[in-house]
Amino acid sequence: MIRSMLLMAVMVLAVSQAFAHALWIETSPSGKKGQAQEVRIFFGEYADKDISPLDKWFSDTKAYTLTLITPGKKTVKLSSVPGSDHYKAFFTPTEDGVYTVVLQHTVKDVYHGSRLDYHSSAVVQVGTSSGGDAATTNPNRISVYTKAKDSYRANESIALQVLLNQAAAGSKEVEVFAPNGWGKTLWTDSTGSASFTPIWPGRYMVEVADTDNKTTGDHHGKPFQKVWRCATYCIEVSE
Repeated sequence: MIRSMLLMAVMVLAVSQAFAHALWIETSPSGKKGQAQEVRIFFGEYADKDISPLDKWFSDTKAYTLTLITPGKKTVKLSSVPGSDHYKAFFTPTEDGVYTVVLQHTVKDVYHGSRLDYHSSAVVQVGTSSGGDAATTNPNRISVYTKAKDSYRANESIALQVLLNQAAAGSKEVEVFAPNGWGKTLWTDSTGSASFTPIWPGRYMVEVADTDNKTTGDHHGKPFQKVWRCATYCIEVSE
């Protein structure tokens, strides 16, 4: 009986950790033609400054796919190499406009009857052209979008939009985490839009999740009764 209870506790802990952690992308919001742009991928709990070491990434999380979408809507698969506490990839802009980097990964293991789908994205402004800057450029099932900008400023409102299946996601809970760990909960309106005003300079992370109770099936030989999807998006804020 005691062994069964301990085993159940361990399983619950594993599930909670899987749902609490997320993948996210960090990169400079601006780039230059002909100059390599570094993209970093982290896994952990951003608000707690808990970055998982590469050998602690659970299941096959490190098998994510990373894709670059150019201003001309060309797609380029990016390859990652291990860094200190993250994976990194590079691309070199060849034209002005907005480049979108998208990450997607469906975890191999099913947790507590749920298939886990991780998504993340980032936009990079090159030059002054706005070509490629649109929420629907990101093909992920769930995504967060803000207008491409070199940097946002503290004490100025930032508008964002959440898409689910390429459509505006209304009444969706959105979490915003400041660089010092402060957090705020937002709710999107009928157009999938929400806004917040950053107080401190630094990198903010926006996270949104969705549970799809209608999609069921078999995943790597294990049945699942629902799909949990999470999307992250980082925003640079200057003073």
